[in-house]
Amino acid sequence: MRPVTRNTLLGIIAVVVLLLALGALPGFLKSGDPYYAVATPTDGEYSVENGTAVNWSTQSDRRFPYTSGALADASPSAAGQSDPYWRGPFGFKGAFTHSPFDERDALRQQYGGAVTDDGVVVRYNGTFYHVAVRQDV
Repeated sequence: MRPVTRNTLLGIIAVVVLLLALGALPGFLKSGDPYYAVATPTDGEYSVENGTAVNWSTQSDRRFPYTSGALADASPSAAGQSDPYWRGPFGFKGAFTHSPFDERDALRQQYGGAVTDDGVVVRYNGTFYHVAVRQDV
């Protein structure tokens, strides 16, 4: 193999390995206390002005894994929480990973009528839940 071909091939392999590492690395970065999506039954506590809540039966579990996990863990009498999400150091992780903050912002943008001060009102299995991102549960 010619040296130019070998060096080009090694350069391409190095770039591929670097890109794969950047894709996997953010999942291993953890710093500070974890954040959770928390679904709390409302019991009429949170009222949405125009009566609109997000109908969760129309949402994808793959698009909203943190919110779906919190709702699946919740019951009409008890709050549920998602798997933990740790913010990475220096804001590096947020650029490469999906977070509960992304889900909250997407729901706020799509369903303006369901927005509360710190979360969103969601209807899941006939029960209304207030879903917010919290550090302490």
